[in-house]
Amino acid sequence: MDLVSLDRFRLIAETGSLTGAARALGCTQPTLSAMVQRLEEHYGTTLLLRTSRGVEPTATGLVLLQESAAVLDRFAAIEQIISGLEDGEVGHFVVGCLDSLGAYFLPSFLPGFVADAPRIAISLWNGPSADVRRRVIERDVHFGLAVNPEPHPDLVMVDLFRDAVDLMTPSPAGSPDEARARLTRGPIVYAERLPQAQAYMDYFAAEDIRPSRWLSCGELELVKSLVAGGHGVGILPRRVAQYGERGLKRLHRSLPSMPDRIVLLYRGDIHRTRAAMRLKDALVEHGRAMDADYDDS
Repeated sequence: MDLVSLDRFRLIAETGSLTGAARALGCTQPTLSAMVQRLEEHYGTTLLLRTSRGVEPTATGLVLLQESAAVLDRFAAIEQIISGLEDGEVGHFVVGCLDSLGAYFLPSFLPGFVADAPRIAISLWNGPSADVRRRVIERDVHFGLAVNPEPHPDLVMVDLFRDAVDLMTPSPAGSPDEARARLTRGPIVYAERLPQAQAYMDYFAAEDIRPSRWLSCGELELVKSLVAGGHGVGILPRRVAQYGERGLKRLHRSLPSMPDRIVLLYRGDIHRTRAAMRLKDALVEHGRAMDADYDDS
């Protein structure tokens, strides 16, 4: 006994004719007769009565039809679900990103995407770019937004948009000398995990700029809040510093700017359902639209 035999038995009962069912299925009448015989042998009972009008189920045949209906309907539903996941815009995905990157990228991305693809569910995972990359490799995150990630043979890396780390302040200095004086006065506020912080320390040493105070933080958003509140000069990615109502500006354009690139990461063997590719394409489109507006001066 198998699902195909049950489904064909149901069709025979519905049509009331072995010949009619064979025609609908594109097989021969003897083929269906042999199948019914196998079912009857399996259950040890007569399932169909042959009459002058065709065939009709016996009492045991009616029980088989009733009890197998739920099974057949459930498997039909499963097929629809699987087909929807493969071909429809249905699915659940985890998007990972650095907290501060997500703070300016996701609010402009998620509302429109959710409205356009309401059956695609998204969860968020936040952490440093290196951890986002690792989580994508380990399959905990489907799509990652990372800053300057290292290549990996299992990863597809798609450049989205440019950024840069700068010395940021609520109000720019009017001249290089004023900028130097403000750096010397300090404090210089920075996140310890930001690689460019050490590069700026090396720059200050080479230029004999000696800030009187340094203040290290764990997160870029805290650096931004402190500097926006008037506490020193921040070492920050430009997009983090500039988004929102309390946007910051470069201290002075004569000071060095250190380029960043924001990249979309996903595994090369990701299950390429229609929903997965819809989300991937939307992330790429949004990121590249942001790059078109970038001022790299």
